[in-house]
Amino acid sequence: MKKKLSHVDGNGKANMVDVSGKEINIRTAEAYAEVNVSEEVFDAVKNNEVSKGDVLSIAKFAGIQAAKKTSELIPLCHNIFISKIDVELKLNRKKKTIEIKSFAKTNAQTGIEMEALTAVSIAALTVYDMCKAIDKSTVIGEIKLLSKTGGKSGKFIRGK
Repeated sequence: MKKKLSHVDGNGKANMVDVSGKEINIRTAEAYAEVNVSEEVFDAVKNNEVSKGDVLSIAKFAGIQAAKKTSELIPLCHNIFISKIDVELKLNRKKKTIEIKSFAKTNAQTGIEMEALTAVSIAALTVYDMCKAIDKSTVIGEIKLLSKTGGKSGKFIRGK
């Protein structure tokens, strides 16, 4: 059986889903992004020697700020109250990556996955922007939803 798309009207045109009939409940989402950097960028970030400033702190706040603006960035995305958003950046020397994780929580009628994904995406772009003067070959890698809870579709946990 084909799953009906909720963002398409009877004429096949995109429209915003009416969530007014949905139950309000606690919903959470976790997302991940990875930024692959050169040895030079890795060391500059680790030693806080990037000319634009503290990359990890600024990217963290960029991610938080972006999550709060998700409905302005993603067409048809509802503006929901975010009760918690956290972004964590961690250096992985072995992989030469900056790993970014976000956690978002709301008590709303619709999910918060887009906010979690926006947070890691913008944090990753901020890392790139702050480090591009050192090395433009930095690659923003995998961006993915790790988990979600709440709502009609229930729990999702990404497999390994």
